[in-house]
Amino acid sequence: MQVTPHTMTRNAPLICKNADMSVPSADDLLILLAVGRTGRYVSAADQLGVNHTTISRRIAALEQAIGARVLTRVGAGWELTDRGREVLAAAEAIEAAVRSLADADGGPRALEGVVRISATDGFSAYIAAPAAAEVQRNHPGVSVEIVAATRRASQQRASVDIEIVVGEPTVHRAQAIRLGDYCLGLYGSRRYLSEHGTPREVGELTGHPLVYFIDSMLQVDELDLAASFAPAMRQSVSSTNVFVHVEATRADAGLGLLPCFMADRHDDLVRVLPAEVSVRLTYWLVTRAETLRRPEVEAIVEAIGDRVREHVDVLLGTV
Repeated sequence: MQVTPHTMTRNAPLICKNADMSVPSADDLLILLAVGRTGRYVSAADQLGVNHTTISRRIAALEQAIGARVLTRVGAGWELTDRGREVLAAAEAIEAAVRSLADADGGPRALEGVVRISATDGFSAYIAAPAAAEVQRNHPGVSVEIVAATRRASQQRASVDIEIVVGEPTVHRAQAIRLGDYCLGLYGSRRYLSEHGTPREVGELTGHPLVYFIDSMLQVDELDLAASFAPAMRQSVSSTNVFVHVEATRADAGLGLLPCFMADRHDDLVRVLPAEVSVRLTYWLVTRAETLRRPEVEAIVEAIGDRVREHVDVLLGTV
């Protein structure tokens, strides 16, 4: 359940206005909670049903009341200051108290809210989407938005709640959680291998074109280094999207360096040199600590972790 003060409607007065302004308003604390979790005034305003100028005005009032900055501008968004993180704890206590009233009937509490995930293409389709669907079935009030992207972890996560990246990230003011490993293998279509021959050793790969990422557009170091087993292979069809890699390989464009959990789904693909070409990489989940404390986000993170653990053999290509 997303807690919103019942008076916090557009153009409506906020509750708990204090004459001396030395005690922060409860509404202002809940506004800080929304901004701290979303990283944007506009997103917080949409969540709370007010306009963004109200958000700005109430944050200014909160900072005046406590005598310190609670937010700092970072890129296109906002991050909590150290003092802001301390104040956020009070806001979370207010939210928890309101939730306890809603849970007074003793029944299971339905979760609500929007959770936005950024993840690589394959992870989005085969791990994040089923995990999100499972949470949504149990909690219809939860809405999940998945942005497919292969990139480094952002230093400003104002637009997403959860990021899934390849390789251990270096992040500030965020938590990085190791999810698990997956493998890339070299694959060719049955027709391609029948026409061009199946390589029996790494040295024979130089005669074959490689289907993989576009070198100049690849942002992830681990994926960039993955193809170093055969640097002399020329590029064939390349793309920023791993689904294109799979389909180009199936269409006989060359040998594809593909995630095993995606390639092994297709009977027309054959793994080449499995012992010699097996690139093991790691998925990491990145989120703000305050974002992770949102019950709907926590539920998504748990569902993603469960699905990764359930599919270890598939991810590693050992089934």
